[in-house]
Amino acid sequence: MITMRQNVIVLKENRDQKALDDLRDWLRSLDLEIHYSQGTSTTLIGLVGDTSELDLDVIKSLDIVQNAIRIQDPYKIANRKFHSEDTVVDVGGFKVGGGNFQIIAGPCSIESDIQLNAIARKVKEYGAAILRGGAFKPRTSPYSFQGMGKAGISLLLEAKKNTGMPIVSEITEVSQIDLFEDIDLIQVGARNMQNFELLKELGTSKKPILLKRGPASTMEELLMSAEYIMKEGNSNIILCERGIKTFEQYTKNTLDISAVPVLKSKTHLPVIVDPSHGTGKRDLVLPMALAATAAGADGLIVEVHNQPHLALCDGPQSILPDTFKELVEKVSAIRALNL
Repeated sequence: MITMRQNVIVLKENRDQKALDDLRDWLRSLDLEIHYSQGTSTTLIGLVGDTSELDLDVIKSLDIVQNAIRIQDPYKIANRKFHSEDTVVDVGGFKVGGGNFQIIAGPCSIESDIQLNAIARKVKEYGAAILRGGAFKPRTSPYSFQGMGKAGISLLLEAKKNTGMPIVSEITEVSQIDLFEDIDLIQVGARNMQNFELLKELGTSKKPILLKRGPASTMEELLMSAEYIMKEGNSNIILCERGIKTFEQYTKNTLDISAVPVLKSKTHLPVIVDPSHGTGKRDLVLPMALAATAAGADGLIVEVHNQPHLALCDGPQSILPDTFKELVEKVSAIRALNL
């Protein structure tokens, strides 16, 4: 049995190009997969494969090498040890990560063009950067509203045209990928976090991916799902903490705020929080959004509806536009503190 490990080689700033080419050719002759990570002041080479026979002391002795480190964590490319600087993901001109904070807002489900555009105009006015809207809705009950499907995507694209906002929507299976060609940020929902065939297919795209943590998944499992996407070549990933299942029944889920600092210490990928699904109660969305911001989140994704009592999906956790305005103001005040 071959043990797949990763080693990271830290290169010196002033290095001989021929020596680097020789090192690269030698490593490839060992059937190792090479990943380069170029930062502002540091260049790393990540090696994936059977490195059990690789002598790190020999590599450290090379003139162009500053250090060589063996990574024991199962996730490799997503690991901060491999890529020390924060990854910044560009979503339609809005940057997420690396000190850039964005708020995504909109209805859980697209219900009509009038509903979607009315909410879109309000959330944009009040400070949202990206518009969310679900067209495909995997639901626990087969009798619940499943979304408008392809027609919903068309309405979302029309709202994008009307408002100028980048858009995000959830994909549920590989066969839908062509429908998402003009979606700025593709969401992989909690239920599909370990849909590995979907993750691998999304990895062949350069389109930004919003990857939500599964309701019964550990943080390491979330990072391993990100690894599936990144291994195929797509590093434009935003992680999302959206609550996990615990024995507590008062809230829909238990929002794991500690996931924000933990994930940010383990990975270079940006981390945002969903206080709507994380609690399932609209009166908890604002305080948990503030807590997530104070914990260092790179953004929020919030469900907003102009008539929550009539919403076809997740009305109890959807806030009114005026509450969203208050949320944006208070979040901005916390960020101004530079915690």
